[in-house]
Amino acid sequence: PVSSLFSEYGWYLLLLTCEQTQRKLCVTQCKQADLFYSLDPVSVVRRQEALEASRQRMQAELDAKAAEFKEKQQRMEEEKRQQKIEMWDSMKEGKSYIGKAKLSQNSDEAASSSTVLKPKTDKKPLRSSGYNPLTGDGGGTCAWRPGRRGPSAGG
Repeated sequence: PVSSLFSEYGWYLLLLTCEQTQRKLCVTQCKQADLFYSLDPVSVVRRQEALEASRQRMQAELDAKAAEFKEKQQRMEEEKRQQKIEMWDSMKEGKSYIGKAKLSQNSDEAASSSTVLKPKTDKKPLRSSGYNPLTGDGGGTCAWRPGRRGPSAGG
């Protein structure tokens, strides 16, 4: 009776015992790790201090970036205000928008001097000038054809 039980259900019993031993092993390892960390208060304090230091460092970086962004925004607003003042002065003198055009040219020249621009290359058009999708020709080898009628060729 026992031999027939093992002969019929041997693999199932083996898998069941492996699963049970793996669970017990995992539980004992978790308990050992908990005991190790709970018994060493110095390492817990050290870990918490390191975590707090890293948080403060990240916060300082974030504050520095925010201050830099705020300063940049203020400079941009000041430049816009100066442009408006110069435009208003030029309009008072009767120059109208010529001052604004000069300002934009000066800013364009300054921007182009700081960055090197690549000259544009002449590109070929995507299709020939005589292309019309409604005529059906000019598409090359890609022509639409209706699908086969009838049953599929599977089998």
